[in-house]
Amino acid sequence: MGTPDFAVPALRAVAAACDLAAIVTQPDRPRGRGLAAAPSAVAEAALELGAPVLKPEDMRAASVAGELKKLGADLFAVVAFGAILSSEVLRLPRLGCINLHGSLLPDYRGASPVQRALWDGRVASGVTTLWMDEGIDTGDLIAQRWVAIQPDDDAGSLGARLAETGAPLLAENLTAAFEGRGARVPQRKDAGSYARKLSKRDGLVDWTLDAATIWCHQRAVTPWPGATTAFRGARVRLERTSPEAMLPSGAAAGTVLGTGAYGVRVACGLGTLCISTLKPEGRATMDAADWARGARLQAGERFTALEENTT
Repeated sequence: MGTPDFAVPALRAVAAACDLAAIVTQPDRPRGRGLAAAPSAVAEAALELGAPVLKPEDMRAASVAGELKKLGADLFAVVAFGAILSSEVLRLPRLGCINLHGSLLPDYRGASPVQRALWDGRVASGVTTLWMDEGIDTGDLIAQRWVAIQPDDDAGSLGARLAETGAPLLAENLTAAFEGRGARVPQRKDAGSYARKLSKRDGLVDWTLDAATIWCHQRAVTPWPGATTAFRGARVRLERTSPEAMLPSGAAAGTVLGTGAYGVRVACGLGTLCISTLKPEGRATMDAADWARGARLQAGERFTALEENTT
């Protein structure tokens, strides 16, 4: 059971190690500029595997539980599926449900563990496999793998590396569980933290914060929902940034301090942020230096908060 790109390496690893009774993913959703219905990343990857693909609209429906029961599965492997499994569904597989989660639990339970680790400025993260219970990522732990966070990581690159690290671990744990060797280490349910699902509003840049915090934020919300700000009344998305000296710049937050081959230097509430890559509204991603030349950017102009009804 899985849906986004993060789940695809796990799907392939599990398919190589186990007999797939079925692949369960979210229904096709509107995507892209035309908002045409498109299959999930897992549904697309499933085409090469030959197993039945189920796309239930409502995991709580009795008909869905009945269909899953008919599979006679020993185990359910769950990776970023995108829907909460009822107690009835959790009881269906003979041996239980094993989940791959993108953090070192109990830190960052919930929907956005990769993003929150970056936003908080962590230097490391990891993956955890666990037995599922009725709580949100609160079941007994099986195994964990540590992964360093690189300075140039964003949520896309870190998520991809965590997915590749977790995929063989999940396959190994499923095999061990089938052979009666599945480990169980109880979690402290009163410890750790919760990473709620991101919204579009989480992408809005607040220039009054310090440069390091804005840098961490930009990495966390790239590629989605994107670190968005406004310049001359138009939306601009920051794609790659880096903090500079954390000393007061003497300029108002959001003020352009200078441009050059390095990109665009912007005053923050404390310190300076260098923008090296950005995406102007309606255009492709480009070097900030090229954008500055084309826009004839002048020191003293300002980036401002993007004020809109984002949800």
